[in-house]
Amino acid sequence: MAALGLLGAALVGCGTGAAENPAPKAKAAVSTSPSVSTSPSAEPSAAAPGPKPARVPAAPPTMAPGPGGLTPVYMRRAKGTEKVVALTFDADMTADQGPRAARGEHFDNPELIATLRRLKVDATVFMTGRWAEEYPDQAKSIGGDPRFEIANHSYSHYAFASPCYGLPTVPGPDMASDVQRAFDSFRDAGAVNVVPYFRFPGGCYDDAALRALAPVGVTAVQWDVVSGDAFAKDADAVAEQVLDGVKPGSLVVMHCTRSAAPVTERAIRRIVPELRARGYRFVKVSELMSR
Repeated sequence: MAALGLLGAALVGCGTGAAENPAPKAKAAVSTSPSVSTSPSAEPSAAAPGPKPARVPAAPPTMAPGPGGLTPVYMRRAKGTEKVVALTFDADMTADQGPRAARGEHFDNPELIATLRRLKVDATVFMTGRWAEEYPDQAKSIGGDPRFEIANHSYSHYAFASPCYGLPTVPGPDMASDVQRAFDSFRDAGAVNVVPYFRFPGGCYDDAALRALAPVGVTAVQWDVVSGDAFAKDADAVAEQVLDGVKPGSLVVMHCTRSAAPVTERAIRRIVPELRARGYRFVKVSELMSR
């Protein structure tokens, strides 16, 4: 957690690892049994034999709508002993950092995505809309790969509650439209595997933010394991922090922005085989939430 001391000044920039602050407690009561909707396949007519129609995939599980008009918050699967873990990666980029990207700063991390593919790791990428606009080909590739799913990390990567490590704050009336704008950016990039989950920039929220996002129909997703990869220079230290923290049903927060989390890919090369040796299986948030 030594990286936290750096966040106050640096979080105004994207790819900053804003989600490295400890996850605040969810203030909304949430259901522990989210429903999964499916569309039944029609049976072929006896008079017109032929192949069965393709089954429509089940919709991603969600806890929304939450009670009391608040967006529900999911942090980890607290019960059960099945050794599953969800690795999540925040693709941070603020709405005003285009010039930095144009000068060559890397808010993307294609090497990390390639390593996850090579190691056959299912994962969830919490992407900002601005990131998808800067790297549309990568957003489309990630969002078209069945190993991955794209969740929403806001459009602007501004804070939804204040104070939040120096991040500018989204005005309350604009919160829902900021989240919707990110979903629109994913669609415009051609991403397919997009799920109705949202991660607050910096992990900062309050009841007003949960109420403001309720019309969007998202489930807010936090975490129980902080990787410490933001601004880290020691990949082994990041790996050890994750390996020490993971429990059955854990949800790990990491980043896929090279400029702010340069050792994440190397840490993954150690984390994945060691957790598999312990019997863990890697799942996306949608699977963790549905189990």
